This record gives sequence, structure tokens and C-alpha cells, in this order.
Amino acid sequence: MDLKAQAAVAALDYVQSGMTIGLGTGSTTSYFVDLLGQKLKTGELKDICGVPTSEKTASRARAWKIPLVSLDEVSVLDLVVDGADEVDPNLDLIKGLGRALLREKIVESHTRQFIVVVDESKLVAKLGTKGPLPVEITSYAAKAHIRWLNTLGCRAELWLEADGTPAMTDNGNYLAKCWFENGIPDVLDLAEKLAWRAGIVEHGLFLGMASLVIVAGQEGIRKLEAPQ
Repeated sequence: MDLKAQAAVAALDYVQSGMTIGLGTGSTTSYFVDLLGQKLKTGELKDICGVPTSEKTASRARAWKIPLVSLDEVSVLDLVVDGADEVDPNLDLIKGLGRALLREKIVESHTRQFIVVVDESKLVAKLGTKGPLPVEITSYAAKAHIRWLNTLGCRAELWLEADGTPAMTDNGNYLAKCWFENGIPDVLDLAEKLAWRAGIVEHGLFLGMASLVIVAGQEGIRKLEAPQ
């Protein structure tokens, strides 16, 4: 079985009937949505509601007839299951290369437990060492935002589609990719700078949010718990 699928199977153990669950976005979470749909179809799970983090996830959930609600309708989620692009030893994350970082962060800020499902290739010693940090920006003055991002010790560029048009989020915003040559030196400092900058809608640093990281590897499943 694919490692991502193995991680998704392990996450399903935490789901109980009657829960309201945040459904993340990405290849690993797609396995989880499929497995959840199968459990509902067979009756092994009942009375589940899902809160999707993207239109793509919502479409997949509807195909399985998973009942969906909006975050406006629930005060707190029992559980969110989502993937990550990178996970460091503190269980801090880079997320957003699936283009849903803003909605993911909103949903994952409203849950009792945030379970991250990854394969072992996502584990890093320092965030920003394997891939870019995605940043959601306004389309207004997009080039100015990219210019400012390049002052932060990274190489930033507008995320473009294959046809050269700007990549768009479900929220109608653009995305930037920020590469750090030797990883991000201070994630807290960077997160603060990005949070305060007008025109930067959201960033892909998910710090101190993960409750549990389920890692699928060649030697089996590992579960990394966040310090209490």
C-alpha cells in the first residue's frame, strides 16, 4: 500500500461516529476522504459531518455523499486531518503547496485535535529546506508584494500556471513561492513579519498547531505527539 494511504488509514482510527471533521487538501488527505466515504457507505461510521478546506476537497467528499457543513455552522471541530509539505522536529509545518493554505489554517484553528498525515519524505531538520514556502497575496500590487518578499532572505516569485497566468486560490488571491537556500533561519520571526504586512493574506507556516503527526515509512507507522 502507498505510504500516503497507510498514513490515512492510521488517521481513520481517531474518527468516531457523530464527529464533525475538518477535511484537508492534498494527495494524502484524498486517501483519507475516500476511506471515510467508504466507512460511511458501509455503515461502520455514522452521523459524520465534514468541513472541507477547498472546493476540490468538497467535490471529492460530495462524490462519496459525505455530509458537509460550513465552519459558520459549528463552534468547534472534533478533529481535522490534513497533510503537510514539511514537518520539523517541533512538529511545526509548511503547508499550502496544494493552494489551500488560508482555508486550511482557518479550519485548523477551530479544532480540538489537528492530525497531520505524511510519508517520511516530509520530515526535515529545518523548515524550508526541501521546497518553497507558499504565501497567499492579494492580486492588487502583486509585483510589489513579490518585491517585498525578496527582502526577507529568500528568492520569491509569483506562482504561475503552465500557461503563464497567475495561480489563483479558491479565495480569488494569488500565490507566491519563497525559496530559502539553507532553510528558514527563524520561523517565528518570519511568521510575524508576514502577518503584519499589508497585502500578505496568509503564509504557509503552521506553527504550534499540530496535535499529532502520523508518519508512514518503510518500517511502518510512527506517531509523533506535540509536547503538552
